[in-house]
Amino acid sequence: MIDLWEILRTASSANASDIHLTAGIPPRMRVGGKLTAMSYPRLIPADTLEVVLAVMNEQQRERFEERGAYTLSFQTAESGRCRCSAYRQGGNVSLALRLIPERLPEPEELGIPDAVLQLGMGDSGLVLFAGTAGSGRTTAMASVIREINRRRQVHVVTLEDPVEFLHGHQEAVVSQREKETDFADFPEAMEAALREDADVIMTERLEDGSAVRAALKAADAGCLVLAPVYASGAEAARESLIGIFSEGERSGIRLHLADVLKAVVVLRRTDGADAPVVYQVY
Repeated sequence: MIDLWEILRTASSANASDIHLTAGIPPRMRVGGKLTAMSYPRLIPADTLEVVLAVMNEQQRERFEERGAYTLSFQTAESGRCRCSAYRQGGNVSLALRLIPERLPEPEELGIPDAVLQLGMGDSGLVLFAGTAGSGRTTAMASVIREINRRRQVHVVTLEDPVEFLHGHQEAVVSQREKETDFADFPEAMEAALREDADVIMTERLEDGSAVRAALKAADAGCLVLAPVYASGAEAARESLIGIFSEGERSGIRLHLADVLKAVVVLRRTDGADAPVVYQVY
C-alpha cells in the first residue's frame, strides 16, 4: 500500500519540485531539474488509483473518469500545498505532483526586478508574462499580486487552475477563484470579474479567441489584466495571441492589442531548469 504523505515528506525534505507516480516503476522526484528514483518499491496500478481516491472528492473523481485527466490542488499538514495532475495512460492512472512552497519567496530571493513589480501599480491595461514551461511565469505573477496586495486598496480577482499560492487580504481584497470549483471557463469568469468590481484580474489561461477577447475587453474597461503566454520573446508573445484568430480578424485584434498592451515580461532560464530566471520587460 502506497503512503502518499510519506512520499511527499521525503520529496519535500530533498527540496524536490515535482513527484511522478507511474505504475511499473518506483516513485520519482525532480531535484535540480533531474528526475531521480526514490527509495520505494515499484508501484502497481492499485497504488496510483489509491492516490486518486485519497486526494479527489466524488465530484472530482467523476470529472476525472469523464475526461481521463484532471488537475487539482490540496493541502498537507507537513508538506504544504500540492498541485496534482492525474491522467490515464495505457489503461492505468499516473500522477504528476508539484510541490508548492508554503511561503512565496520574496522578490529579491527570486531575482525579480523592481520594474516587474511596478507593473502591478498600473491602473489598467494588459501585461503578458512570456516564457516556456517551467520558466516561472506563475510565480512571477503571484509575486506581482502580492505586491499589489501590500500596496494598493483595490479588488484583485485571480482565476486559477488550480489555486496555488494563497494570498490573505492586506491592503487589497483578493478573491481567488478556482476552475471547476468556482467557475466553468476562463472567458466567462473574466466577464464576471467586471461585474464583481475587479480592479485587477490575473488569469492563468489565454488559450483561445474567447479568452483573448475577454482579456482585451477587461483591459479596455479599466482593469489591469495579468496573463501568461507560452512564448520565448515579446514579439512571439504578441504574435501567438494574434495567431489564434482567423486571417480576417487579425488586423483588428492587432490594433486592439496595441491599444491595451502595457508590457511583456519575458522569463528565461539560460542554463537549465535549475538556473536563475532572467527577467526582461518590453
